[in-house]
Amino acid sequence: MTGIPGAALLVLAGYLIGAIPVGLMIGRLVGGIDLRQHGSGRTGATNTLRTIGVPWAAGVFVLDLAKGALPVLLVGWLYSAGPAGSPAWVAAAAGVAAIGGHVRSVFIRFTGGRGVATFVGAMLATAPLVVAVVIPLALLIIWRTRFVSLGSLSGAVLAPVATALLVASGRAELAGVGLAAGGAAVVIAAHADNIARLRAGTERRLGR
Repeated sequence: MTGIPGAALLVLAGYLIGAIPVGLMIGRLVGGIDLRQHGSGRTGATNTLRTIGVPWAAGVFVLDLAKGALPVLLVGWLYSAGPAGSPAWVAAAAGVAAIGGHVRSVFIRFTGGRGVATFVGAMLATAPLVVAVVIPLALLIIWRTRFVSLGSLSGAVLAPVATALLVASGRAELAGVGLAAGGAAVVIAAHADNIARLRAGTERRLGR
């Protein structure tokens, strides 16, 4: 694929891959459960965990992660022309599109998850060192506070900073900062209700 038409097709493919409602599909296969009618109403791994259990939540997380990584990798495999550096930016756009597709899926009336696992997958395919740094910090916050949303939000905020530091040290491309910033913006927007509950002191802790 080449040029703007090829880039547009790959970004659209990224959105459609991200929009595949994995959690909803698994919930229905397991027990006819529509995750949108339980818990937070989201279709991601956290609501899957609270609704149908750990094994299924792990499966949803892995598949949602793959939804973020695959569009980025597809650009690397298929997009071969354009100005210097453009493949990296097309990959970044495809990654952000996948995250947006997960959050607002065209297949389920523009509902979806929070985008965290898909964001992790896109970053893993772009700048794995960022994931290696940010994920342990986010997990530490979740462990200490038992707020999954707070750990997710912290990770989203830290990702662009960590990526920029890698760019400054020559270990990542500038397009990675674009992906990290765009993905973080989508994830933070998807957590608007969590942010409101955290501020009000009514957010649910993990295990409750």
